[in-house]
Amino acid sequence: MLVKSKSTRQRDDHYKLGDAVFRNALIVSLLAATPAVAADSEPCGKGLICASDPATVVAALQQTGYKAKLDKDSEGDPKISSSASGYDFDVYFYGCKDNKQCDSLQFRISFEKDGANTFELANKWNSKKRFSQAYISDKGAFVADYDVTTAGGLTNANFADVVDWWSVTLGNLKTFFQENPPPKS
Repeated sequence: MLVKSKSTRQRDDHYKLGDAVFRNALIVSLLAATPAVAADSEPCGKGLICASDPATVVAALQQTGYKAKLDKDSEGDPKISSSASGYDFDVYFYGCKDNKQCDSLQFRISFEKDGANTFELANKWNSKKRFSQAYISDKGAFVADYDVTTAGGLTNANFADVVDWWSVTLGNLKTFFQENPPPKS
């Protein structure tokens, strides 16, 4: 039978304690790193733009010079149709609870399948863009998105900046497609 000396037992106890401290620290850090649900259950503050109050998003888009038609998507959540830079686009509402109290927006444009919409093309876009992402849909469409959280509300200046970034994205898409034309058949 192997008998451990007192110093060996103390070292083993020290490592067990260290393992327990490490395990607990790891659990705490993982819990802290887990994103909180950004449910926007508070009423939209006066003068703020909130996904929880679609009328504020419509009014803010119109105030920045865009048309904005409020409708619903296939899930029943709010959706706004608009246009800029010669393109029609939609603004989808996400994080909704029972089609209300949404906490974020997604500006989205989709280009129908034309033979040039490839994963390589989307990856080329994504490798050079910071605020938007592109992908190829199940139906072969080239889709570009721009996501924005509105939890707590956006000021008019913040929202105008969001819309400006989206407008820049649309202009960049036009240039991108001119530089990457579909292959000739």
